[in-house]
Amino acid sequence: MAASTAARARSTVAEVCRDGEEFGRLATEWAGLYARCRAATPFQSHAWLHSWWSAYGVPGALRVFLVRDAVDGQLVGAAPLMLRRGPLPVLTPLGGAISDYGDVLLDDSRPEAAAALAAVLAGAARTALIDLREVRPGAAAERVYASWRGPRRRLDDSVCLELPAVAMDVLLTRMPSAKAAQRARAKLRKLDALGIEERSVPGEDVPAALARLLALHRRQWEGRGVTAEHTNERFARHLTRAVQPMVASGNARVTEFRLGGEVVAVDLTLLSPSLAGGYLYGADPGLRERKVDVATMLLRHGAREADAGGRTTLSLLRGTEPYKHHWRPETVGNRRLLLARRRTAPLLLLRAAAVGARRLAAEQVRRRAWAGRLLGKRNGGGG
Repeated sequence: MAASTAARARSTVAEVCRDGEEFGRLATEWAGLYARCRAATPFQSHAWLHSWWSAYGVPGALRVFLVRDAVDGQLVGAAPLMLRRGPLPVLTPLGGAISDYGDVLLDDSRPEAAAALAAVLAGAARTALIDLREVRPGAAAERVYASWRGPRRRLDDSVCLELPAVAMDVLLTRMPSAKAAQRARAKLRKLDALGIEERSVPGEDVPAALARLLALHRRQWEGRGVTAEHTNERFARHLTRAVQPMVASGNARVTEFRLGGEVVAVDLTLLSPSLAGGYLYGADPGLRERKVDVATMLLRHGAREADAGGRTTLSLLRGTEPYKHHWRPETVGNRRLLLARRRTAPLLLLRAAAVGARRLAAEQVRRRAWAGRLLGKRNGGGG
């Protein structure tokens, strides 16, 4: 068995794509590999990654590592990375900060693909640290990490919240109390009584719907610190360029919520065979005046999407906002995988130390803020 596995490992060839147009021409092959990688999330789809590179990429920095079958040329592994030059050269995943999950792609039917991809990455790691961010538990990148033969380090990264892909009635049973579930049911009845209708946006209408989403998003967050990148024109171009083909391929769904024939909210949900994730939405601030609980409305919509097609997870993606905890989701920590060779091991140690220092500083800030709030309450209570 070991000899057979080794023979199959030798039957692969590797290459590196450094050209954006060449990366664009990989769309069909990439889609096939994506379909054969059960762990893949929508952030590893070709439409998302190529669009991100077109909007955010740095000329000359593209490094898409590919592993193919030596006989038929079929793509069996891919690591979509870019090189960040500087005193500490680093290879990081395409998708950047606007992507909730980072990963590589591996053909599930080719167990030797992980070692083959690790081998081609090892060559690149002689001159640059490989820093794989936001790796979800069970991701394909974990198989590459397990195959790595050089210095490596696993660190904590962002936290995501997840719910099981079940119907809304089942999610209601997860609430912390019967009263909380009763309040949620009342909010759902109000939505139905108002007559808010959902419309799945067809592909040709996606650009206009996304423009409405972003406009509503800006309005709902006006004066409350909107994420700056969400107001950036390059983000709008990326979203439109990526999501339209993702809707066509089933990797995304854009939904309009209408009241009295008028669009009052738009939601973008990203889809893979295993999960549905609510990525971004925009809602008319006037819904608050009508006492509409937008979070509950979107969760019911997300539950329907996740429950369809045999998915197992409704991901609330990154962030631990209080409203998400009403449904008692599971906290799932992403991981950061650092991979190096002997020559780049010092870079790994420096990066790991810097990450630890930033995490410690952030924790100290949180503790001081908590202590300040506690002291304020005590002073207020005693006054």
